[in-house]
Amino acid sequence: MDKNKHLDSVISTHQITKEEALFDKHVKKKNEIKKALEEKYTSDIYSPFNSGSYAKNTAINTKFDFDLVSPFKRNAFGTNGTLKEMYEDVYDFLYEKYKNVAEVKKQKVSIGLEFYEDNDGDIIKIDVVPGRELSQDKYKEDENLNLYVYYKYGNIDAGSERIKTNVKAQINNIKDRASTEKDSIRKIIRLLKVWKTTKYNYPTKSFFLELITIKAFDYKDITGSIWDKLETVLEYIRDNVTKDGFTLKDPGNSSNNLADTLTSTEKQQLSDDMKNMLERIEDNEENLKTYFPENLKFKKDDTNDNQYGKNNSMPIPPPNLNFG
Repeated sequence: MDKNKHLDSVISTHQITKEEALFDKHVKKKNEIKKALEEKYTSDIYSPFNSGSYAKNTAINTKFDFDLVSPFKRNAFGTNGTLKEMYEDVYDFLYEKYKNVAEVKKQKVSIGLEFYEDNDGDIIKIDVVPGRELSQDKYKEDENLNLYVYYKYGNIDAGSERIKTNVKAQINNIKDRASTEKDSIRKIIRLLKVWKTTKYNYPTKSFFLELITIKAFDYKDITGSIWDKLETVLEYIRDNVTKDGFTLKDPGNSSNNLADTLTSTEKQQLSDDMKNMLERIEDNEENLKTYFPENLKFKKDDTNDNQYGKNNSMPIPPPNLNFG
C-alpha cells in the first residue's frame, strides 16, 4: 500500500470542517456556558476562552474537546479562599444549572459537561477549566493561572495546588511552531490524535502528545514524507518517554514537567504501544489502517485539499469562528 497516500486521506477525512453542523453546536454551547459563568461571577471572573485543539488548529472531527478556561480573580472566593473552594463552587454552579440536560462530572483539572443526545443524535461535550490568577488584578498583565487537581493526575496527587501555568502561552507555543515547520507538527499531532481515538479511555492526554511531538522535532532530524516524519516521532516516543530524567516542559511555566502527568506504568504503556505499532506496520503495511483509520463517514467526498484553509501553507480555522 501507499502509506503516504493513506495518511493524507486520514488527515483529510478528519478535517474539522467536514462536521460543520456539529462543530457549530459546540460553539453555540460553549458561548452559552461562557455567558452563564460571566453572569454568575460578574466582576470576579475574566473572560473565559477556548484552549483546546480548535485554538491550536490541531482538532480532528471524531473527537470534540472544547476546553473553556475560566480565569478567576485572586480574591473571587474570599481573601483566604482556596483553589479547592474555587473548583467546588464552579462545579456546584454548573451542576445545578445543567443537571437535567447533561452529565456534569468532576475531572482531573476540569469539570466535564456531556449533554444528552439531541434530536440529531449528537452529543455536545464541554470541559470547563477553572483557574485563578496568582496575584489580585494581575491576570491581564501576566496571564498566569493556578489550577486545582481534583483527581490524581499522573504523579501529581489529588488536592495539589501546584499547577501554575499560562494557558495562552501553551496555545501560542503550537501556533508559533507550526508556522516555522510548514505544518508538519500539526499533521503529526492530528495523526496521533486519530490513533488515540482507537483506544478506550487512554491515559495520555492530547496536550502530552502535542508537547512530545514538538520535542521530537527539536531533538530529531525529521524530514521526508509524512510517513517518514510520523515514523520518526513514533520512534522518539518509544525510545525516550520512559527514560530517567525525561521532561516535557510546560510552555506556560518551565517549572512544570508535563511528564509528571503520566505514571511510570502509563509511560511504559505508551512506549510499548509505539513499539508494537511500529513492529506490526513493519510486518504488514496494511496494519497502518488499523492504527490510523480514515473517517469512513467522509471518505466518499474526500478531496485533495486536506487543510482547514491556507495562509502561507499554514492551516487556519474557518474564518467566522469566535473562540471567546
